[in-house]
Amino acid sequence: MAASLLRRDKKALAAQLKADLSRTDNSSGLRQLQELLDGELNPEKPATDTEAVDWCKCLITGGECFQDFCKTVRSYDHNTLCGLVWTANFVAYRCRTCGISPCMSLCADCFNHGDHTGHDFNMFRSQAGGACDCGDSNVMKETGFCRRHRLRTGENIPSIPQDLLLMSELVLPRFILSVIQYLRDGYTEPDSSAERDLQKVLQQLEPQISFLEELTKMGGAMRTVLTKILTNQQAFKELSMGQEENLFAKNNYDKYLSALKNSGLVSMEEKAQSAASDTPVGAEGGAEVLLGSAAPGSPHESIKEEDQDAGQSVGQRKRVKLSSSTKDLCIIESLKHKCFLEEFLFWTIKYEFPQKMVTFLLNMLPDQDYKITFTKTFVQHYAFIMKTLMKSHESDTMSNRIVHISVQLFSNEELARHVTEECQLLDIMVTVLLYMMESCLIKSELQDEENSRHVVVNCSEALLKNNTYWPLVSDFINILSHQSVAKKFLEDHSLLMLWMSFVSFFQGMNLNKRELNEHVEFESQTYYAAFAAELEACAQPMWGLLTHCKVKETQEYTKTVVRYCLETLQIWFDAISFNDEPSPNQVTFHLPLHRYYAMFLSKAVKCQGLDLDSLLPDQEMLMKIMVHPLQIQACLSEIHSNMWVRNGLQIKGQAMTYVQSHFCNSMIDPDIYLLQVCASRLDPDYFISSVFERFKVVDLLTMASQHQNAVLDAEQERPMLEGALTFLVILTSLRIHLGMTDDEILRAEMVSQLCMNDRTHSSLLDLIPENPNPKSGIVPGSCSFEEMLSAVADFKAPVFEPGGSMQQGMYTPKAEVWEKEFDPIMVVLRTVYRRDVQSAMDRYSAFLKQSGLHPGNPWPPYKARTALHPCYKGLIKLLHCKTLHIVIFTLLYKIWMDHQNMSEHVLCMVLYLIELGLDNQVQDSKEDEEPCIEEHCHDSWFPGTNLLSNLHHVINFVRVRVPETAPEVKREAPPSTSSEASSYGQNSRRLSANWRENLREAQVFSLVAERRRKFQEIINRSSSEANQVVRPKSSSTRWVPPGTPPQLVTEILEIRESMLSLLIKLHQKLSSKQNSLSASWLDNMDMSHHAHGDGITAIERILTKAATRSCQIKRSIQDICGKVSPPVPPKKNSPTDKKAMDKEERRQRARERQQKLLAEFASRQKSFMETAMDVESPETEAAMDLGASEMMESEVLYDCVICGQSGPSTEDRPTGLVVLLQASSVLGHRCKSEEAKKLPTCDEEHIYSADTCAVAHDVRLTLLQRFFKDSSCLQSVSIGWDGGVYMQTCGHTLHIDCHKSYMESLRNDQVLQGFSVDKGEFTCPLCRQFANSVLPCRPGRGSEAGTWHTPTNKKTSVLIKEVRDLQENLGLFPTESNLSKEMELVIEDIKNTTQKKYMDYGKNPGSPDGDFLFLYSVARTNLELELVHRGGNLCCGGASAAAKRSCLNQLFHVLAMHMRLYSIDSAYNPWTKLTQLTQNKEADGFDEESPEVPMLFRDVPTLLIIFVLTMPQPLRKEHFTCLVKMLYNLQFIQALAALSTKMSPEERQAWNTSGAIKKAAVNADMSSEALLSHIISEFSNSNNVYAVDTENTMLSSSVWSPQSMEFNLQQYCLPFLRLSCLLQHHLYGDNLTGCSEEEEFSSLAVCLGLVHHASAPSNPVNSASCLEWVVSAFELVTQWCAEVKGLSPAQAELSLTLLVQDPQWAVPHLLQLPDNYNIIFQYYHRKACTACKKVPKDPALCLVCGTFVCLKGACCKQQGVCECVLHSQHCGAATGIFLLINASVIIIIRGHRFCLWGSVYLDAHGEEDRDLRRGKPLFLCAERYRVLEQQWVSHTFDHINKRWGPHYNGL
Repeated sequence: MAASLLRRDKKALAAQLKADLSRTDNSSGLRQLQELLDGELNPEKPATDTEAVDWCKCLITGGECFQDFCKTVRSYDHNTLCGLVWTANFVAYRCRTCGISPCMSLCADCFNHGDHTGHDFNMFRSQAGGACDCGDSNVMKETGFCRRHRLRTGENIPSIPQDLLLMSELVLPRFILSVIQYLRDGYTEPDSSAERDLQKVLQQLEPQISFLEELTKMGGAMRTVLTKILTNQQAFKELSMGQEENLFAKNNYDKYLSALKNSGLVSMEEKAQSAASDTPVGAEGGAEVLLGSAAPGSPHESIKEEDQDAGQSVGQRKRVKLSSSTKDLCIIESLKHKCFLEEFLFWTIKYEFPQKMVTFLLNMLPDQDYKITFTKTFVQHYAFIMKTLMKSHESDTMSNRIVHISVQLFSNEELARHVTEECQLLDIMVTVLLYMMESCLIKSELQDEENSRHVVVNCSEALLKNNTYWPLVSDFINILSHQSVAKKFLEDHSLLMLWMSFVSFFQGMNLNKRELNEHVEFESQTYYAAFAAELEACAQPMWGLLTHCKVKETQEYTKTVVRYCLETLQIWFDAISFNDEPSPNQVTFHLPLHRYYAMFLSKAVKCQGLDLDSLLPDQEMLMKIMVHPLQIQACLSEIHSNMWVRNGLQIKGQAMTYVQSHFCNSMIDPDIYLLQVCASRLDPDYFISSVFERFKVVDLLTMASQHQNAVLDAEQERPMLEGALTFLVILTSLRIHLGMTDDEILRAEMVSQLCMNDRTHSSLLDLIPENPNPKSGIVPGSCSFEEMLSAVADFKAPVFEPGGSMQQGMYTPKAEVWEKEFDPIMVVLRTVYRRDVQSAMDRYSAFLKQSGLHPGNPWPPYKARTALHPCYKGLIKLLHCKTLHIVIFTLLYKIWMDHQNMSEHVLCMVLYLIELGLDNQVQDSKEDEEPCIEEHCHDSWFPGTNLLSNLHHVINFVRVRVPETAPEVKREAPPSTSSEASSYGQNSRRLSANWRENLREAQVFSLVAERRRKFQEIINRSSSEANQVVRPKSSSTRWVPPGTPPQLVTEILEIRESMLSLLIKLHQKLSSKQNSLSASWLDNMDMSHHAHGDGITAIERILTKAATRSCQIKRSIQDICGKVSPPVPPKKNSPTDKKAMDKEERRQRARERQQKLLAEFASRQKSFMETAMDVESPETEAAMDLGASEMMESEVLYDCVICGQSGPSTEDRPTGLVVLLQASSVLGHRCKSEEAKKLPTCDEEHIYSADTCAVAHDVRLTLLQRFFKDSSCLQSVSIGWDGGVYMQTCGHTLHIDCHKSYMESLRNDQVLQGFSVDKGEFTCPLCRQFANSVLPCRPGRGSEAGTWHTPTNKKTSVLIKEVRDLQENLGLFPTESNLSKEMELVIEDIKNTTQKKYMDYGKNPGSPDGDFLFLYSVARTNLELELVHRGGNLCCGGASAAAKRSCLNQLFHVLAMHMRLYSIDSAYNPWTKLTQLTQNKEADGFDEESPEVPMLFRDVPTLLIIFVLTMPQPLRKEHFTCLVKMLYNLQFIQALAALSTKMSPEERQAWNTSGAIKKAAVNADMSSEALLSHIISEFSNSNNVYAVDTENTMLSSSVWSPQSMEFNLQQYCLPFLRLSCLLQHHLYGDNLTGCSEEEEFSSLAVCLGLVHHASAPSNPVNSASCLEWVVSAFELVTQWCAEVKGLSPAQAELSLTLLVQDPQWAVPHLLQLPDNYNIIFQYYHRKACTACKKVPKDPALCLVCGTFVCLKGACCKQQGVCECVLHSQHCGAATGIFLLINASVIIIIRGHRFCLWGSVYLDAHGEEDRDLRRGKPLFLCAERYRVLEQQWVSHTFDHINKRWGPHYNGL
């Protein structure tokens, strides 16, 4: 049966079956169909057999054409979602204005068809793939939908006819089953011995899966059918097992079951195993002890073994057994499938997410029923997906594909909530995360290395290093962004507890141990992984949760989180067995638990109005919490003091990352906030002592001038002390979490970034920490970002510097910001590099100088702070505690006494702290709160804690411990001192009985002892304990090894100072005046000018503030200032003091010497810059004006820039100019119209190159060569429009032998700066300009030049004869000399510069004629280019910039010397035809098969150059003028002839008659009309000139008037005049006079001597009046016309085109680009390459001609050269300018090198967007494009762009 069915035509059969099945009784049809399908879809057939797919197509359509069927089905599509699925690298859009979810994205079509003007959108390249959300109102606002998806199309779509999809419903289930059976069959487990090639299986299935994909694209109707099939559980049951009798099907099903077995998180064997025994399997029982339990405190977790890699006992790792806590054990169980969709997803996972299968699953999403079922299925497989991901080798690709799916499902709040409630999504995620991280736990070594029970993740494991966990974490963050889901999470306590134990895995990871002996051998880079993990896995979920804890109603959530944080922290402290001291030399930057705690505390106080104390633990716990964050702050300081230098660079990397903008708000900010909280609640003395002890500077804080430090080297003391003080300032003055509003924070952040440097908009966006959830893509209140920016900064538009460096649009702080808001403390907190702080200070001082506020070096300004939130008032106690005051007093004293290791910075910070204390008074200082045992140790220093009262308290004696060698020990204190002390002491204070009498007054102070005492006291709260510590414990308990520094002894110092008196003395010291403050200065004090200034100002400000706060202080100040006496330091200290004085003096002298040297150097440099010239801008003058140098009396002298000698250029030792030769096609790209051509941006627009100069000249030459003698043709035109050689110089000269040795040295120097010495390239030794040849200067005397200029008033006819004789004069071969050799070498260089094809235009390549043509064309090219550089005319006059450095004069000599070798055959010398009437030689003239080119067809400027170069040099000026005059006659007649061809026959007739009358006049040969009429009559009687083409003439409908005719003639002759004038300027150094454009003709005519009378300039010169005929004009014209008339009819066809050679060309332009970059991008980025028909990976556009090329494309390579390089050779003679479509930047190819030029498209903020990373709209910057064009036209790419590299033909 089946066989007979098969034989029949598929289509007919399908149609018949469809008919059968449409009947009511369709049983026979069904049976037939089943049999057919059994045969066709038999899984035993190889998958590659595509017959099955064809059958299915046929059956589904019921025999119709498949394409038509698709169309029909599509017409019933009533879907309102776009749902277009894309893969990686697709260009999509994201609009933040329209998006509800941050992940929203649109395809380009939907975006362009929607209205997003003025929205905040950007274009992006998809990393992982995605799908278009247009039409989905859950993800985006409806206003953003495009036109197609805005209409609710559901109503007007007809319902689907019954039979249309009938066949699909019957055939597709079987088809899907067959695909699944192939998948089952092809899969092998990774560890089975069989070669595992999943890709192969997938390739075989390609047609089947593509067919499924096609089905999904048929629209909603077909998707509904597919959904029914995929989710139908009954069908799955019936079909999945296969029929019993079919053995293959049974095996197939078994394969599937075995694959299912290990799909749970815990596989079958493990279950059995753990049930059987609890002892570890295998030999590695030891692992158990090592790894310990995850977190012993959490009730739900016990250890359980797992045999991880199916069956192979590779090693046991810990897993968390999820007991009763998990509500649903199915997470751990194996999967069970109920429908096709589930199994299809299962295989998709097993095959590691093949792109096609993923796309199929996603294409179905617009179907709502499918979406819900699929999401549930996905969640059900979630654990299995992650398990597969961990084992995958291609985890990157797989991660992308997973996220591609999950982001579509979880971004939708409805769906996310639904699956959270129904499928326990949150439990699954957290469980899987735990499971994942547990595969890489190690024992923590923090604190107690041996006994620690805490485990952390190991950052060097692949899981963390390769970020394998990110899909999971990103999904988790995504679902937490939905409020309903986050609330569920926060309400579920067991989940929170699990989450906290997950976070604790990261607590203390990547521990650093300080290397003390030698440098580490291997610098590990694990810190990247650690920081990424903390940010992604801990911080981002935290921010996600915090966004939902913003209002009072959510208080409970915060309390819960805080409670669990504290519990977990307590568990952690126990696990690492922590007491009160951190272990030294260890630091970890990762304390996520602390940061969770801190951030939730901050939110609770700031947004929820909770009372801080209710959330804080007891004092002891606070002390513990503070230790590790404080340790990090101290270590930051140590790292910057180079104490960790042996750990390598990576430790610096960690310190930088910790404060870097993407991390700071999740790391350093919470840490500092937490320390602020601890400081506000703990005893301030304890806290301050802890800080100095952690920073290891306790030993330094002594009044003694010398001390011993056990822990720091001398050079580390100062930076550490500065670090400690700076930290205290930050701690007490930072208000980010203590009361600032979000707007204030944003403002402060912005100001601090702008103060460091001017910033572009994008870098500012990047540098400002995103305050709330970083995933939101919206910077905090992004609307206010722009407003804030405009409030604090001014925009500097992008300027272009002549040096070629492209400036971006920058923002710079406004003046009032510098004045009022510059906050150095914030800058210090936010700088990654220390140099940025300096940069901010430099900019600040520059501002002060400029605005006249302060001339010198200012100190960091003091800035008033935002008020503290009431909860944190306790922080102020830090500023009012005795310990701090003692430290301040000590430091002020030490600075005044010039002790070592003090610095300006220390003083600055000390003053800052005093000022902070004065500004923040403790309000209610109720003394009775203090415990009464307080006054034990140091009440003897200060009476109370208030800073104001302590400021003027005098301290008389201090007892210090000093080394025996210290200066203090030398003299015994006289006995009188002690008695004085005791009597003084008795009056002033009560005594402590336990001190010896004579020492009773001296203050002793030990920070460490202080801290221990406070610690004891807090812990024991008993007064008896506190007495025990009086002696400084640190020094007495230290063990002294042999050979140590001298013993410490106790000394008493007499001080008798108060803080106030020290301040006043420091003021005197700083201002170096004896009585810098008079007693009455306070009364006339003006506060306003105190805001900015140096230390003097700061002290004055503090004194003034103190005086205004307390009268007593005011009195004390006046007293102290009254007793103005010079600061006499205690005598004991004199030796060191003297040293300090000498030191200061020596410094001063050194400074003066340095100034002197610098000034001398600067003046030298200046004079050098004046003589040498600046490369950067072409405008500066050359050192030697070569044009004028000819005029000098004696021989020309040249300076060699290598050996520095000056001398003439001689035959033996020639001097040469440094030149750069380059091939150029700029001239060839000129067009007739002034308008630049437009770049095509749609299929209708095109660029035609037929109208360019190069093409026109090529066509002309080809025409001439067809009919005329080759040698004559090659002298009638110029080449070099394309690929001509252009020569430029920097104007410096060198001896040619010096140059050779210079090249040798370059060749030996391996560090080549982007140029190739082998190709002769080098940089000018003086100005470093790029060059590749040396042009020899001809030896010559300047004096003889004069005689060549003097006019001799010979008659023209005489001159003509002389010219003729000179031409006959044969060139002599020059004598063999160094000079002539060099000249030949230069000619070689010139020839090698361009390609062969641009040199050989003759019929027989390599002939002398070809050479001759090439050489004089070089001269022509250089002249023409100079004209272009002057703007296309000579109106501006003067020696232009280019002429200043022109090498044309020297070039002419070299060319002339070579061209003299080719003599012109006198018979054919054009000169005779110009100046003589020849007898009728026609008979012999046409013997040859091809005649000479007629004079009227020849190019006149070409003739001029040939004449000049072939005559003996130097040429007399009168001869030159004679040449010009004769050639002008020819040019004028050519102009008339061309003009006559443009007229209509009637007009010609009229002109002929009117002119004929004028012929009789006297000056007939000077009248254009007479001559015109003569030409017309000459040509009219020959039938083949005008008759040819009458259509052409109709173009000019305008009637010719004498005025328009005159104008046209002038325009026609101008190019010749300009060129002649320029040539004259270079040969004879004549000045070019400037004029207006209207007068250009007259002025040039006068300049060239064509017009005699002096009155010429006053009235405009008539073009005909310049004529000067030596023979009868009319006869000569007749003779010239005869040459044309004598042509054969075939040639006559062309005479018209050849007569009309219009020499006028517009200035060259690059293409005109559209304003908006998107127009280019959308058209070109998907355009297929013309050569290979594929869409290139890197498309590029030539900006000269608009050609579309593949950059680096292997497809278009020819002989190993890529397309861009090829095109640059073809289009620009090796110069190419390409716009890279996907990057928006321009690259320049010059020969074998290339460089990135920059971009001409900038965004609204004046910034480039290289690689379109930001995807903001870009607009053309006309300024930059002009610069690019100018560099192209002036050939200065090589000089201006500095970064060149070789491209090896690979672009």
